[in-house]
Amino acid sequence: MGVTNRLACYSDPADHYSHRVRIVLAEKAVTVHIIDIVPGRQPAALMEVNPYGSLPTLVDRDLALYESTVVMEYLDERYPHPPLLPAYPVARANARLLMHRIQRDWCCHVDALLDPRSKEATRVDARKHLRESLAGVSPLFAEMSHFMSDEQSLVDCCLLPILWRLPVMGVELPRAAKPLLDYMDRQFAREAFQASLSAAEREMR
Repeated sequence: MGVTNRLACYSDPADHYSHRVRIVLAEKAVTVHIIDIVPGRQPAALMEVNPYGSLPTLVDRDLALYESTVVMEYLDERYPHPPLLPAYPVARANARLLMHRIQRDWCCHVDALLDPRSKEATRVDARKHLRESLAGVSPLFAEMSHFMSDEQSLVDCCLLPILWRLPVMGVELPRAAKPLLDYMDRQFAREAFQASLSAAEREMR
């Protein structure tokens, strides 16, 4: 790998956590070598830089980072334009809290629905919670163009991979969730989002 594309990202092409990082890379228009990994078949090169072999893993010269939010925040600081976290500490802290809430309130259900080992009762429960919770926050998207913000942020980068996967999870939003559905249409049409998609993700819709 030459100096020009020293940045590499080990990514699961179907995983929503890897997708988050690919969205950030696309938003920043960063030249990166995306290395698609089939889970369970981690190459030796990945195990050398990340003892857990987890995905996504970002390698920037001598630095290796894993855990998606750590990677996203690093990329936002490393490539400051366009900024994906607010400039002021209070707004920045609120954005981080929203990311944490997405993780706690929604990702547990997403992970259950996308795990082929999940029991059917677990899936039914997760589907119901996710649908009701997303429909519940929909009015917020009528007030602001992004999730709790007027600017694109890391919060959107965490939310969009979940929304993109709704069809494969069997989650259908009610018509009353129109502000959220409109947000999805706008976001999915953006050039950066389209550039972030793997072939596996394109097949999801």
